[in-house]
Amino acid sequence: MRINNEVSKETILDMKSIKITFLVLWAFLFVISATVLADNCASHKVEKTVDVPKSKMADVTMAAVGMKAPGFKLMDAMGEEHSLSDFKDKYVVLEWVNFDCPFVKKHYGSENMQKLQAMHNDEDVVWLSICSSAPGKQGYFEGKALKERIAKENSKSDAYLVDANGKVGRMYGAKTTPHMFVIDPNGILIYDGAIDDKPSTKTADIDGSTNYVQWILDSSMKGEEVVKSTAPYGCSVKY
Repeated sequence: MRINNEVSKETILDMKSIKITFLVLWAFLFVISATVLADNCASHKVEKTVDVPKSKMADVTMAAVGMKAPGFKLMDAMGEEHSLSDFKDKYVVLEWVNFDCPFVKKHYGSENMQKLQAMHNDEDVVWLSICSSAPGKQGYFEGKALKERIAKENSKSDAYLVDANGKVGRMYGAKTTPHMFVIDPNGILIYDGAIDDKPSTKTADIDGSTNYVQWILDSSMKGEEVVKSTAPYGCSVKY
């Protein structure tokens, strides 16, 4: 029995030693980890948020239905500059376009968009197609390729304007292709939204749909006061 008691005492002492050693090791690792963490935090400085100067913000007027349409200048496919102010006292239709978008193909492939454009060629209406696709993204073309694509699509717009940096698109809040805007002869934005009430890529849906652009133009030309916005549909503008 004496031998068993001595063994038991030795075993207990060994277990205590192991426990003490473990606690010391754990404390050591904790101190090391805390030190490393502190060093890492110190090496990553928090950058201050850079505010956009108010003077630059003041230069940008955002489009709003019922308000004066913000002016802009853009180059067309032929290299000629166009300014919104050039079309004072006329109705102006702005059509955001991306020829490779299925929703745009619906209206161009069926000739629906071209018929609408041509319908107002003899009236006091200017139709401007605007592409805000960034270089390298879907819908962006330049030079000869752009001219060939416009010809292929048989566009009847008065000008195809290139907004590669997206400034005008963002200013007008253009979200989709197509996204339509109508400005009256007084320079007031009287429509912002979809081309019609059938948000699909099916050409069969064109028949029987309500063409908002046509309705706005007809109503305004009749002397009716119309200011309207709808939810645009289509592909996202490729800014």
